[in-house]
Amino acid sequence: MTLQQLRYAIEVAGCGSINEAAKRLFISQPSLSNAIKDLEQELGITIFDRTNRGITLSADGVEFMAHARQIVEQAELLEGRYKNKRRSSVHFSVSTQHYAFASEAFSALMEGSGELEYAFSLRETQTSEIIEDVRTLRSDLGILYLCDRNARVMNKMFSDGSLKFTPLFNTRPHIFIGLTHPLARREIVTVEDLPPYPYITFDQGESSSLHFSEELLNLPEAGRSVKVNDRATLSGLLAGTHSYTVGTGILAAELDGTVLKSVPVETDELFTIGWIAHKDRRLSPIAASYINLLNDLVARRYFAANQFLF
Repeated sequence: MTLQQLRYAIEVAGCGSINEAAKRLFISQPSLSNAIKDLEQELGITIFDRTNRGITLSADGVEFMAHARQIVEQAELLEGRYKNKRRSSVHFSVSTQHYAFASEAFSALMEGSGELEYAFSLRETQTSEIIEDVRTLRSDLGILYLCDRNARVMNKMFSDGSLKFTPLFNTRPHIFIGLTHPLARREIVTVEDLPPYPYITFDQGESSSLHFSEELLNLPEAGRSVKVNDRATLSGLLAGTHSYTVGTGILAAELDGTVLKSVPVETDELFTIGWIAHKDRRLSPIAASYINLLNDLVARRYFAANQFLF
């Protein structure tokens, strides 16, 4: 077993494809396939399950990858210290629901990294993919929410994937609307106020269900509904129409009060926003720094406004 083989396996796990990994590694697909097969044979385990739809980490592969990443990271630290006195690149990846605070904390992490060489990744994606990304170690952390409606299913998925959920904060649902929206002057709205307006939600693809919905309320079927895939499109539609979406009440700093407004919804439902990580993988220093930035940002900008319940 060599460091090169470990690096090959890590790249394949990150790409989810032998072909794509081979392109990034600048080697041929057969050479990479053979290197992975040799590694599996040497260790006596199957690292990747191969299907017609691609490859995924096996149960042994998930455990192996946690150790492989640590070995490669330690090797890179040694090389950075003693080889030409040059520090190696730090790797970190987050998969998240479409939360402005997750992006803002990520920006702060980048700014605080100074001259440090890094390879960071921020994926705003579907709920099921967040869980899969962290389970397969494609991402170090995942950010999503739990509530009474989805807790049973989500906790089962966390348990099956050897994932741990850690709370960040609790909140009641809010609607996000443009400043010209008819409800913009309201201090609070009810569920009954919402049906006349178009309802915008994030598309969950094939995993579309109440358990994976990003929106914090189970609202009656809307007569006019729109699905989107990214926050920029969502913000533009909210600002330019009398539509709404449902979220945590936390808007991007540059939009809050200038382009969009959040209004609390009258409900007894409580939601817990938090992060997931793999139980078998110790948090890296950069992951711990990101979590600290998340906590500081929420405490500084949102707890002080007394909008949340803890």
